[in-house]
Amino acid sequence: MSILTTKCHIDLLVNGEHPSPKEFLGIHSIGSKKIVRQWKCGSLESHILVGGKKYPMDRVNSEGLFTYTDGLVESHLDYRLESSLGFFHHDIYGFDSLISLEDQERLKSGSHYEIYNILGSQFRKIGDVEGVAFHLWAPKAKSVSIVGDFNLWNERMHPMHRSKDSAYFELFIPHLSEGMTYQFVVVDAMGVVKRKSDPHAFYYEKRPNQASILAKVDDFKWNDAEWIEKRDTHSILSQPMNIYEVHLGSWLKRKKRVMNYSEVASELAKYCIEMGYTHVELMPMQEHPLDESWGYQVSGFFAPTSRYGSIWDFQYMINHLHMYSIGVILDWVPGHFPSDSFSLSSFGADSLYEKDDPLMGWHPEWKTKIFDYEKKEVCNFLIGSALFWCDKMHIDGLRVDAVQSMIYLDYARDKGNWKPNKYGGKEDLAAVEFLKHFNHVVHEKFPGVVTIAEDASLHGRITEPSAWGGLAFDLKWNIGWMNDSLSYMSTDPLYRKCYHDQLLATYDRAFDERTILPLSHDEVVHEKKSLYSKMPLSGELKLAQLRLYYSYVMAHPGKKLFFMGLELAQEEEWCFKKELPWNSLRDKEKQQFHSFIRKMNQLYLRTPSLWERDFTKKGFEWIDYRDYNHSIISFLRKGVKQKVLCVHNFSGASFKHYILPLCGVTNIKLLMNTDSIQYGGNKAYIKEPMISKEEVTIELPALTTLIFEVEIENQKRVQGVS
Repeated sequence: MSILTTKCHIDLLVNGEHPSPKEFLGIHSIGSKKIVRQWKCGSLESHILVGGKKYPMDRVNSEGLFTYTDGLVESHLDYRLESSLGFFHHDIYGFDSLISLEDQERLKSGSHYEIYNILGSQFRKIGDVEGVAFHLWAPKAKSVSIVGDFNLWNERMHPMHRSKDSAYFELFIPHLSEGMTYQFVVVDAMGVVKRKSDPHAFYYEKRPNQASILAKVDDFKWNDAEWIEKRDTHSILSQPMNIYEVHLGSWLKRKKRVMNYSEVASELAKYCIEMGYTHVELMPMQEHPLDESWGYQVSGFFAPTSRYGSIWDFQYMINHLHMYSIGVILDWVPGHFPSDSFSLSSFGADSLYEKDDPLMGWHPEWKTKIFDYEKKEVCNFLIGSALFWCDKMHIDGLRVDAVQSMIYLDYARDKGNWKPNKYGGKEDLAAVEFLKHFNHVVHEKFPGVVTIAEDASLHGRITEPSAWGGLAFDLKWNIGWMNDSLSYMSTDPLYRKCYHDQLLATYDRAFDERTILPLSHDEVVHEKKSLYSKMPLSGELKLAQLRLYYSYVMAHPGKKLFFMGLELAQEEEWCFKKELPWNSLRDKEKQQFHSFIRKMNQLYLRTPSLWERDFTKKGFEWIDYRDYNHSIISFLRKGVKQKVLCVHNFSGASFKHYILPLCGVTNIKLLMNTDSIQYGGNKAYIKEPMISKEEVTIELPALTTLIFEVEIENQKRVQGVS
């Protein structure tokens, strides 16, 4: 029994500020007798059911405290209490804690990786009693209660219990069912009352509503075991990886409405197979309040957004894509979160999840809060989120958004508006350690899941092992390549010879890290223009350069990522409110371009030389990079058993007899001509290459890529190009 007086307990209950109601409510011993106390806020009467008989309880005060002391009960299992809705239920304050001291210690140490099985709302069965166990981390809160449609949203009906010296509130409520909505009412240290969504909920109401929804994640019957086994035993680094980046809400609509996960599954899987994509990368699917953020301001780190359906629908989509051997990568955003009052912001105090610093706890670029990576519980929350998507949703990869904003304290800040680390440097040491920890745990528990960093910094060790001082990501987006190549391609072909070094720089850095070449959504929004519009000149010449650029990406070392709409040669910037311009495929030129993308993708998939050795210099060899005047480069991509010759002509000039200093060729076969008439180009036929001992002579159209399969014996350099 608490040392608080009965009046103090009652006052705390009445004010909705009781932090430990189990100390007073439920069944307790008074000497040799038992007393049952029920808090039935606002009720005039209540009854207790004992041995099948109903007895009236004594009303202690007008606020709703009732007692029973007739000595017929020994434990909470001997009786049922009358609810405000008239049915009888188990005493919610009679159940023992479901979160053990060991669990609490693991959470405190940041090593309870399956946090999604403990915190939030969990369907549980205690003995014969089924219900929901609620657990919430709120160390700075004065008190917490639960409101929902099961208690008519009465803020004083279900106060949660905090054990002594615990940072966690808990309550087990029997007889709740899936689909019921709820929130936490948090009273902070200053007495301010806030309604909060469950940070660990698996499902939320569709925006603009904010309540969490009781949901189960383990009922879906997966049948992708064969896919998972193959994924976990075959390194993606030596496999083809052609990623299709998708914003689900604008990819495809049906009758002017957004399709749900289940509906889109079939369409998306068939399209990826037809077009030759190996993976889908979904822009953030976690719950978020603002459509305009495209999902990059997450409020529900353990829940697929309800915009497109239920948890089951989401799991069905992933399972279906796996059945078609399409991998799924999820954008994951551990760098910041929105400041909406119903979410993680100021949870029970001025700061909990965010840094306790007015300057460094705020993202000036996105107007969001920054996670406090020095708190082990916060790191545990984020790593638990990552593992949740791998475990419960069978995600195959996590692309970590804006890594540079996490690891650098001066990111997007003017001079004087940031604080250095303890050594005077600009690295966020805690964020760096968090990312190392994240990669270690994900790779340990899900060896086939790939982790990808979106990083535009010069960190230099993003994909190196942590033992070598790296962050241990599998892959990183090659932002430098993207900027250089797009800048080069946007230059008029007449003047590209002046920027040849810019083109070559992308190859000089190709093997510094394991990279993905991203032509992502970021490059076709905010008045940057579509890729089609970035190409100089007009009409057919734009499409010719887009074919040239796409094939150049496919031949370049590194894995590939293309944002939806590129394959349609979309002319307008992407708008998340609009469906992709599928109707443009009625136009013959767009049909031909769409066909080219399909053929180029298929060529990539069946040509091991283009992906087997993406990350080693053994897989790449220059033939000639010095033809500045004609803006032409040529090189070999070398697989284990196969070699392909890639020639890119970025100029507007055609050559009937272009000489390549490649000796020892015994056989040569054309695999791709981007200027083919079938793709909208000008050439129905390319002359057969002429082979001599020391060179190969080819016909090379303007603004064209040619790819040949070659057999070479006794290869040596003629012009000293290396």
